[in-house]
Amino acid sequence: MKKRFVSTGGEAPPVELRSALFQALAPDGGLYLPRELPTLSSGALKGILEAPWPGGAVELAKNLLPEIPPATLEGIVREALSFPVPLIEVEPGRFILELFHGPTLAFKDVGARFMARLFSFLDEGGVGPLTILAATSGDTGSAVAQAFLGVPGTRVAVLFPEGKVSPVQECQFTTLGNNVQALSVAGTFDDCQRMVKAAFTDTRLTRRLRLTSANSINLGRLLPQSFYYFHAVAQLPQGSAPPTFVVPSGNFGNLTAGLLAQRLGAPVASFVAATNANDVVPEFLESGLYEPRPSVATISNAMDVGDPSNFERIRHLFDGDDAAIREQIRGFRCSDAETRETIRSVFRRTGYILDPHTAVGYRALEETRQRSGENLPGIVLATAHPVKFREHVEPLIDQAIPVPPRLAECLERPRRSLPLPPKEEALRGFLESW
Repeated sequence: MKKRFVSTGGEAPPVELRSALFQALAPDGGLYLPRELPTLSSGALKGILEAPWPGGAVELAKNLLPEIPPATLEGIVREALSFPVPLIEVEPGRFILELFHGPTLAFKDVGARFMARLFSFLDEGGVGPLTILAATSGDTGSAVAQAFLGVPGTRVAVLFPEGKVSPVQECQFTTLGNNVQALSVAGTFDDCQRMVKAAFTDTRLTRRLRLTSANSINLGRLLPQSFYYFHAVAQLPQGSAPPTFVVPSGNFGNLTAGLLAQRLGAPVASFVAATNANDVVPEFLESGLYEPRPSVATISNAMDVGDPSNFERIRHLFDGDDAAIREQIRGFRCSDAETRETIRSVFRRTGYILDPHTAVGYRALEETRQRSGENLPGIVLATAHPVKFREHVEPLIDQAIPVPPRLAECLERPRRSLPLPPKEEALRGFLESW
């Protein structure tokens, strides 16, 4: 296989696909990206945009991952993306891409299911189980756990900040058992992410236990997320101008995937990075200063990230040109009070129910359109089903949200997790005794 993947750290040699996926972090601590993206012809792009889902994703995958036999790759994509991703026009010119129709009712099903199947193919003949680590601030844990549940030759450890994910989110990865172990960390998501990164920098540990990551730091999660940007554009009314994508953002993998899609040829006018009070990136986009800080808890908890890992990928894509980043991406921050008011007002006007993360994005779309005077179509990525946050949403809309049967079953099962202090040696000790 060709060594086509490079580290954002700039100090590690290029690697082939398998190494980029299974190492997750490069030896220099950087994140992997393709050295070059394929150039799609106008005919290929037209075919991708006209193909029904997930046919366009199949063609994109073949261009992005030529190392995988085409028939194998088609099977991976069609099995992983076997649920709809509809575009809904909530108000004139304001669209929502519903990414929550997968098994765990969150957008992360797209990347996690694709990655699990890709891992299974590439790891045929591996010696000993593959150990997948995932730090989660909400939906990553359930998506990764479900994607790898029962997959032969794998085991999954999910780290989550104790008491800082919604009860529904927690039940989706603490009730599975089998090859999935939940670890409740007495700290924040940033602590969980730091612990996972430290494990990957321990060369002895990673080799002995065959560690890899399922967070968005892993290329296998990131690449398939670019697929649905094309699908969103394809569903706009015929003759629509290229849209502005509004991306509710925490670790910034979703926005990074959008930038990849744009460079592959997806017709995109611009991006809005929408955050809650954890506004490190919007602050950078306003001031030019990037200053990570500890995260704070909000009702849009999956975005409670104070030091987003994928920001270095964004900088790498722009060759370190911060001015160019600030030209292409606008930032927006939303308080909990504004999030609640958006859920309430959109429901009153339209009957559409937003979860808190999507509400942050919808408010960003409303306000940035007002400020800029733009009349371009705006697409908000809806990252989770509102039922996952019903304790916040139901009082605002004054009605119950129907619970999908597969979630109702999950809520009835007992939860099990192993408590850990927010210390790197605690995770190391668990992994060595697992």
